[in-house]
Amino acid sequence: MNKTPSLTELTAFLAVARHQSFRAAADELGLSASTLSHMIRALEEGLGLRLFHRTTRSVATTEAGTEFFASLAPILSSLDQTLATVGMMQTRLSGTLRINASKSAALFLVRHIVLPFRNRYPDIHLDLVTNGRFIDIVATGFDAGVRLAEAVPQDMIAIRFGADGRFVAVASPNYLAARGTPQTPDDLHRHACIRFRMPSGKIYRWEFTRYGQDHDVDVSSAFTLDDMDLMVEAAADGQGIAFVSEDTAQEAIAQGRLTPILDDWTPTFPGHALYYPGHRLVPPALRAFINVLKEHQSRGTVTP
Repeated sequence: MNKTPSLTELTAFLAVARHQSFRAAADELGLSASTLSHMIRALEEGLGLRLFHRTTRSVATTEAGTEFFASLAPILSSLDQTLATVGMMQTRLSGTLRINASKSAALFLVRHIVLPFRNRYPDIHLDLVTNGRFIDIVATGFDAGVRLAEAVPQDMIAIRFGADGRFVAVASPNYLAARGTPQTPDDLHRHACIRFRMPSGKIYRWEFTRYGQDHDVDVSSAFTLDDMDLMVEAAADGQGIAFVSEDTAQEAIAQGRLTPILDDWTPTFPGHALYYPGHRLVPPALRAFINVLKEHQSRGTVTP
């Protein structure tokens, strides 16, 4: 074999062999008869074989051409079926989409994104894994991750969603009535505070900002938790002041079980972002999820 034949040449050969006519095959392929004739000649030269007997009135496969057709036809038929299957996957998306997210981000997705996504793409299995510790989504086999926008690695494609976030200091009305209300972050040193242990194991320093000046407080405490929902419950029970994400405390604040304090010391910060590697081709299931996420944003429904 002098040259590996192209798929176009092989397809042309099958058409001529089936029709036993260059003109009929050319009509099927949308080519001129002369162009098709040149393609077959190039194929024969590349293979070093004569595939057709030609006269001015007829075309027939040679013995080599007949054997070549018998071997090639099922191979290209299988290829056509494979390509058709891939096309169906694009039309009717299926498979598994794995997303790693923080607990708060996963809660937002479950409340606002997951149901419309599943209704639209019922054949996609969504595997949403919550993990407090920041992980390498590529090394651990995830299609995408969801974290606070400021924590997304710079080499990832990021799509912001949801509202800006904010941490708030909260305490129960009974606690504040008994111990007084702090007016500045430094006042926290005279109060019972509930500390937060991050997934990394470090104790979170309470971060405040006012008039462009950062003011971090390493509160002392006899009570440390590693879950903000538990911190909210402990604070609502009067056990001290907690510093938690606003959306975690929102319900207890609305119910009057918690009162925000130092409100003008806690500005907003960028909310969540879905992120994924900057591949040239985004997996279809992930692209579908991104589209649902963007549609949610375009409707202005950004409340966590």
